[in-house]
Amino acid sequence: MSKIAKIPVVIQDGVTVNLNGNEVNVSGTKGNMNFKIPSGIEVKMEEGKLLVTQKASGKEADALSGLVRATLANMVKGVSQGFEKKLELSGVGYRAQAGGNTLTLNLGFSHPVNIKNDQGVTFSVAENIITVMGIDKALVGDVASKIRAIRPPEPYKGKGIKYVGERIRRKAGKAAKAVGAK
Repeated sequence: MSKIAKIPVVIQDGVTVNLNGNEVNVSGTKGNMNFKIPSGIEVKMEEGKLLVTQKASGKEADALSGLVRATLANMVKGVSQGFEKKLELSGVGYRAQAGGNTLTLNLGFSHPVNIKNDQGVTFSVAENIITVMGIDKALVGDVASKIRAIRPPEPYKGKGIKYVGERIRRKAGKAAKAVGAK
């Protein structure tokens, strides 16, 4: 069994967990989530904790047990606190607007880029920071990476969309290279 699967998932206050056969339903203040447990894995609830065990042995069962435990922990955290990813716009004239269920980006293209929010994901914009929020960690990360992929940061001037705190490896331009060549 994986090391991660051995750690019990603590159910926080305000979160209810229902086990229905091979399906887990988690509900909290932010919303509800469902997860189907793969065969070979068993989930039990004891004393306000979820315990993941595996019925079979092998590499695949070990990997699945760790995956199930991590997914359940993310579900419990998501319905109680939620997840967010922050993206930073850097570049002259780069702007973002969140209105209704769409995010409009002006990134130097001939047209604005509109992104419809997926179910369970919301956008907010403050100055040059785009915040993607939701209860599903995988969905929040996926939407944030799709936004970043529209205009990834380039290495010469650093213009583009990057995660807050992401370090961009900068390159010297032609002029700096030419000075050292002679």
